[in-house]
Amino acid sequence: MSLTRENVAKVAKLARIRLEEAELDAMKVEINGILNWIDHLQQVNTDGVDIFSEQQEQHLPERPDIVDDGNIVDAILANAPEKTHGMFAVPKVVE
Repeated sequence: MSLTRENVAKVAKLARIRLEEAELDAMKVEINGILNWIDHLQQVNTDGVDIFSEQQEQHLPERPDIVDDGNIVDAILANAPEKTHGMFAVPKVVE
């Protein structure tokens, strides 16, 4: 499959991409290269290949899900202009 310059211009228009005249030719070459690669991949014989043949059972180590403040609350609040009860104090925005 191969795209013409007109096809590239139409696709660019549909995608709302503005391409200059010089860019159309460069884009045509690039898209045709991608399409040729896809065509090449489609010719590979995959008959008899199990889809999941390369997957292996992997048991990754799990860590406990523990909530932690990182012990840096005081360092963070030190930069706050106002703080109340260990939290940032901000002006009320919505009445």
